[in-house]
Amino acid sequence: MSWQRIKVGVIAVGLLAAGAYLSFGGRVAQAAAADPQSVNLPDVDPHKTQGSKTAPIVMETFSDFQCPACKQLYLGTSRQIADSYVSTGKVYFIHRDFPLPGHAYSRIAARYGRAASQLGKLEQVEQVLFQNQEKWEQTGDVDGTVASVLTPAEMTKIRAMIKTPAIDAAIDKDIALGKTYNVTQTPTTVIHCKGQTYPVSGVVSYDVLRTFLDQLLSSK
Repeated sequence: MSWQRIKVGVIAVGLLAAGAYLSFGGRVAQAAAADPQSVNLPDVDPHKTQGSKTAPIVMETFSDFQCPACKQLYLGTSRQIADSYVSTGKVYFIHRDFPLPGHAYSRIAARYGRAASQLGKLEQVEQVLFQNQEKWEQTGDVDGTVASVLTPAEMTKIRAMIKTPAIDAAIDKDIALGKTYNVTQTPTTVIHCKGQTYPVSGVVSYDVLRTFLDQLLSSK
């Protein structure tokens, strides 16, 4: 799949000003009438999603727990999007793992996050890993960081799961998918709406992203 970077009025300018770019194939004026849920989204783990599958917008965020920009996006924009758009049925959110090879502990953190999601504890683990990022990236104590918000019984299950090939295989599938979107950095959020796909790279403020999402929702 090839992507063409173009500016889309004020929204693209806003995204560029926020340190991100907007790119997609084709032109908005020629958007297909297909619903976003008809988009082929492979390997969607329901444990790593939020919202309704029938939402008009699908957002996939490729993230790295050791990435400072991912922390910024998560603690700011993503939480507000969850409150305003995911909980109201407007956005179906998918968390994708994209640990960067240059980060010593990001793969380990991704394993813990993936395992925690199987227990329904992704939100708690995501929050503690991002909030304490500066600590565990210095010590490598991902296990202790995660253990601070889970029970001993839950940690026993997670420690067993992270040793299984299935966890790494699931992470590798997310990485491979990201490469089909030309993801080269984190965070990258891929937005699907009405037959169009918009990869947005970098940290985007809530106000800018809200304006863009509202524009997508109001378009025909």
